[in-house]
Formats: sequence, structure tokens, C-alpha cells
Amino acid sequence: MSLHIRPFKKLLVANRGEIAVRIMRGCRDMGIETVAVYSDADRTAPHVRYADEAYHIGGSLSADSYLVVEKLLNVAKASGAEAIHPGYGFLAERADFAQACYDANLVFVGPPPHAITVMGDKQTARETAKAAGVPIVPGTSPGSTDEQLIAAGHEIGFPLLVKASAGGGGKGMRPVHSADQLESAIAGARREATAAFGDGTVYLEKLIQNGRHIEIQLLSDAHGNSVHFGERECSLQRRHQKLIEEAPSIAVTPETRAQMGAVSTALAKEINYVGVGTIEFLMDNDGSFYFLEMNTRLQVEHPVTELVYGVDLVKEQLKAAMGEPLAWAQEEIVPQGWAIECRINAEDPFSNYMPSTGKLTHIELPTGGGVRVDTGVFAGYEITPYYDPMISKLICYGATRDEAIARTLRALDEYQITGVITNIPFHRHMLHNPDFRSGAFDTSYVEKQFTMDTYERQEQVAAAVAAVLATHNRTGSGSNGQQPTQRQSGRTTWKTFGRA
Repeated sequence: MSLHIRPFKKLLVANRGEIAVRIMRGCRDMGIETVAVYSDADRTAPHVRYADEAYHIGGSLSADSYLVVEKLLNVAKASGAEAIHPGYGFLAERADFAQACYDANLVFVGPPPHAITVMGDKQTARETAKAAGVPIVPGTSPGSTDEQLIAAGHEIGFPLLVKASAGGGGKGMRPVHSADQLESAIAGARREATAAFGDGTVYLEKLIQNGRHIEIQLLSDAHGNSVHFGERECSLQRRHQKLIEEAPSIAVTPETRAQMGAVSTALAKEINYVGVGTIEFLMDNDGSFYFLEMNTRLQVEHPVTELVYGVDLVKEQLKAAMGEPLAWAQEEIVPQGWAIECRINAEDPFSNYMPSTGKLTHIELPTGGGVRVDTGVFAGYEITPYYDPMISKLICYGATRDEAIARTLRALDEYQITGVITNIPFHRHMLHNPDFRSGAFDTSYVEKQFTMDTYERQEQVAAAVAAVLATHNRTGSGSNGQQPTQRQSGRTTWKTFGRA
């Protein structure tokens, strides 16, 4: 067995927030000790208290702490950690970080550096996917001059998408609907890509209009085996950031699921992938699907897959890193029921989703059958501008999609958060929306068709007053002088973390 795929008993989680807690819970189930790292802003964060050990690594800015590879490796050495889990974001898809872990004789809980490198460059990923038999969107190769791109654009036909070869998150991306827009779109995409990634290389893809964002969850071991756990529907996005995810997708047939899964596992085998990963597809109205990219890490939305397939993806990720073979054959993996995830963010959906910062003065989490909340905050926790505004992930399960929707709405009504504004009204409004109920949405739906109406705002303000009065009546002390901004009531399952 490779030195870099072996059993371990102590793991450093090179991340923060809810995903750090999620990974540590998986480790605790398996008897693996955990080491946390934290910045100035995260001194009192739950992941710090949940871990067996915790080490301060620098200032609040991620560039001074969570992104400093040398500090993470020093903590691993000082703590005696044998492995590092990157979580998602930060260094999770950095091949140089994976290689640094290998060079330090640490197990990197993720794919080998080569797989990250190949899938991290969009054009190389496209070419590799095509070689593995994965359908790709018609487009160009990187490295073309502006003149060559303009000529190719006319040949492919409009609408088009100008895309940066490096990076993600919508940076360096420009839609082009007519020939007279192409030159300026290429120039703008190059400027943005250079500023964001230090690489102004761009290429063209045919723009699939009214498409759906569908992704396939992969799991591969170090022995050449790969299986998939079906699809997730991730079309409800704003500025290329996902807001609501569900599994399975209302638009994917069993036949399409099998086809997507087959090409995804073929690609995983092509690059000798190990661990969990996700292949993202754009699906057209006629059911055709095209490769977008591969995320070589654990996804934010992995819980919906866990509930529908009865699998703990974090534990399976850890087992793969230890060299254990897969526990299933593909035919044994069958979806049961439906799950929906709402990302609860500190942002105002009535004010162009502006971020909201401040102290969380009161939190009560929804509970009950089929309700799960993954979070990394607590009452008294400070939401700062330094990190992602996600407060928690609300994941609800039902035997059917209708039951999952009803349970999610009930849980949203029970949720209490005061001190900052959240996007809970957005989720309530969306889940009541007839288009969502019928599945008549695509990746552009939130930005082009969906609006928050004034009645919803008035309803939330009135409910907020009721929540303040209810809190005052229960405690006799109000809520630290802070009025909540939304109706979010329920029962808490918050755990007091006893270990530091």
C-alpha cells in the first residue's frame, strides 16, 4: 500500500465552520482523534471546541491563516497528526497543497495531486472528459488569440459563453448573445480572470439556454473501483452560487441517471481518482447532458445524497484514504425518498442579498423526524465579513418530494435566528412557488424570473414582532435588546462542546 494511502488515528482538519465540525463528527464515529486550526476571528468557534486539540494559526483574513500551507504543516507536525482533511473551499482543490502533504509524509484525504491538476484546469478537464467518453459542450481550446476566438465564435454560433480556463465561481465568465458583443466580452473576461486567478486564458463554449445544473456524486477507492450515488439538482443559483439543492432531481429519469453515472465513473477511473468527488453537468431541455467540470472534493450539498442513499460520505472518504476497498457494487446502490437542502446565509433577500454581519443573539434550530441541521455557529457567535456568510445547512428528508418540501417548510418556520438578517424568507417563498413545485426552473430562474414580493417582507416584519414577544414571555428578559428580523421559531438541538 502507498505511504500516502494508509490507516491513521489522528487527523488535522484544515478548515473551519460547519464542514470542520461535520468532518470531526465522522472522525469521532471512527475513533480518529482530531486537530483543529483557527484564526483570530474563530477563537470561540464550535469546531475549535469540538476537536481534541486546537491550534491558533494567525489573523482573521484567510490569507493570514487558513490559506498558509506552512502553518498547517507545522501544526500537523506539532500535534502528531498523520493525515489532513481539507474540507471544501480554501485549499481543498489545490494540487500544490496535496503535494505538500505528501512530501511531509501525511495522508491527504482527497484525490492524488495529478487528479486535482488535471481537473483543475477547465480545458484539460474537458479534453480528459472527452477521452473518457463524457459528452462535452461544443467549444474551443485555450490559448487562442482574440481573432481566433472571434472566428470560432461565428462558426460555433450564438449564444456563447466566454469562460476563464482557471478558477471558478463565475469569475472570468461572460455570456454573448450576438456577434457585436463578442470582442468586448473576451476582453472583459480576460481582465477579470487575470485579476482573480493571475491567468487571463479564456475559451468559448456554446451557451445552453434554460439548462439545469445536475451533478453526480462519485466514490472511488485506491484499488481502481468507482461507484456513483446518483444525482443532485443544483439549478437554483444566484451569481453561480447554489442556494437550494435536492436529491434526486425531478428532471432526471432512471435511464439518464444511469448514463450520467456510467460516464462519471469512467472519468474517475481514467484519472485514477481516490475518494469522493463530483462531476457537474449541464442538462438541456431534451435530456442531453454535457460535462461542466469536476469538483475534486467533498461538496457543500453532500448531505442530501447521504439521506437519500443512507451513506456517510465523510466516513467513506476517510476509509478510501486509508486504503479500504469500496463496500458496494453499483447495482446495490439504490435511492430511497427525497432530500432538500437550504443554505441559510446571513444576507438580506429583500436588499439584493446584501451580506449581514453582527452577533447572533439567539438561535433555535428546528428538529423532528427527517430534519438535519449542519452548522458551525452558536448564540453569541459573531458573523464577520472575513468568511462565507453561510450560517447553516438545513436538510430535510421525506418519502416523496412533496413530503420533503412540506417538512422543509415546517422546519423553516421553526428556525429562530436573531441579531442578523438571513435568507430564510427566500427559501420559504421559493418552496411555496408553483414553478419550484412543478420543477419548471433552470439555472437562470432565480435571477431572471423569481422575485421577493412586498407582502412577504411585511409578513416577516409582523412575524418578527411576534417572535420577540414570544421570546420575552418565555424568558422575561427579551433577546439582549436585539429584535429578530424574521419569523424563525422552533426547538434547539444545540450541543455544548466540552473538549478544547
